[in-house]
Amino acid sequence: MSANTDQNQRPDYDDVLQQIADYVLNYRIESPQAWQTARYCLMDTIGCGLLALRFPECTKHLGPMVEGTVVPHGARVPGTSYRMDPVKAAWDIGCIVRWLDYNDTWLAAEWGHPSDNLGAILAVADHLSQKRVANGQAPLAMKAVLEAMIMAHEIQGVLALENSFNRVGLDHVVLVKVASTAVSAKLMGADREQMLSALSHAWVDGQSLRTYRHAPNAGSRKSWAAGDASARGVRLADMAMRGEMGIPGVLRAPQWGFYDVLFSKTNRDQALKPDDQRRFSLPQAFGSYVMENVLFKISFPAEFHAQTAAEAAVTLHPQVRDRLDDIDRIELTTHESAIRIISKQGELANPADRDHCLQYMTAVPLIFGNLTADHYEDSFHNAHPEIDRLRDKMHVIEDERYTREYLEDDKRSIANAVQVFFTDGSSTDKVAVEYPIGHRRRREEGMPLLVEKFAANLRTQFVPRKSQEVLELCSDAATLEAMPVHDFMERLTL
Repeated sequence: MSANTDQNQRPDYDDVLQQIADYVLNYRIESPQAWQTARYCLMDTIGCGLLALRFPECTKHLGPMVEGTVVPHGARVPGTSYRMDPVKAAWDIGCIVRWLDYNDTWLAAEWGHPSDNLGAILAVADHLSQKRVANGQAPLAMKAVLEAMIMAHEIQGVLALENSFNRVGLDHVVLVKVASTAVSAKLMGADREQMLSALSHAWVDGQSLRTYRHAPNAGSRKSWAAGDASARGVRLADMAMRGEMGIPGVLRAPQWGFYDVLFSKTNRDQALKPDDQRRFSLPQAFGSYVMENVLFKISFPAEFHAQTAAEAAVTLHPQVRDRLDDIDRIELTTHESAIRIISKQGELANPADRDHCLQYMTAVPLIFGNLTADHYEDSFHNAHPEIDRLRDKMHVIEDERYTREYLEDDKRSIANAVQVFFTDGSSTDKVAVEYPIGHRRRREEGMPLLVEKFAANLRTQFVPRKSQEVLELCSDAATLEAMPVHDFMERLTL
């Protein structure tokens, strides 16, 4: 124990908290690409939430805690008729947008889905916009929503660049909570002290363990964990706005702070690092880099490390669909992160287990030529034992170049390659895909397909005329940015 732990001199706020607060309160977003990408991200995230409403395991979680509750200026949940307090609305929106694991992703030392913060952003902005109008003030415009998205992406993504929470067993939703807290407080009108207080409470909270994402405990909590985190961000921001005092040394306090309690085993196979090396690394200033470079899941509702494997498998499908019984082995070449996170052998217990299994997400498109959310369901899996037979024939191999280029700033590849070998000694070509269609390097190819995906998802909940109206609104940047948030949300309700 440090000799200084008994000194009762209240410290300044941790530097990381101050950097986040100053960024959110003072930064002006000038990047046209960030604004454009945020609009695409809004479309894709809402569309994925609407698609998730087809699944009862998701919708059973939605709605007010007390049935029949009437909330003045209640926030809406897209695709439903619910109007709830912003905390529960944030939970529900966060739940539906993450349920199918089908929208944006950020890959670095830590992984995650920055669009998860939209639960908090939409819920708070919808409520505040209605409240402003009721008080005779100007409504909140959708440009504020897009700004909050860019900032939430940046906070979560920059913190993830060189800080691996998964290596100490913590789930990445801690970063959702921190980012949601920051942008919620900004939308609520926080000053610097209120912002710092809110952020300190986000870090001092007990943090989620990753065990529900990994074998043998993978399960449906991973589909609502981010909604839970974003809702907590709204609650903490509200508490700070009511005058709750902050915890300024929450990160660096000896023995009791986040670094010593939860971040001190970053290198599990080595002795603990010196104190000054156990702190967060921020390799660049906060700006708009993350939104500009975020990855979209356009083709497949699959954990992102498997996106290129699924694409390679679709390419090989015509060569193997009539020769499934003749397959001797399948070589799946990948990167270290995919092996550590989603390579699984043995029985897969539920849909959440399957959509985080590299071998399953490769076998299905090899057999059927596509991969959809329905392919993870028990009914589909149980009807097709050939999927597991193919999984048993897969050999997962690391390519060191794939692992290296996954982390290189100018590449950020997510490469996979698939090759099928038959019992007669023949084989397919080795099909390698290094950048998924949702990667920044494939933006020109990907964005028209993202818009088509959004249009299809709208049609799962709305009649054609309403679907077309929402699509046209979101496709016009100037009109969307100027629209009051509560009017936008009204268009998304049943």
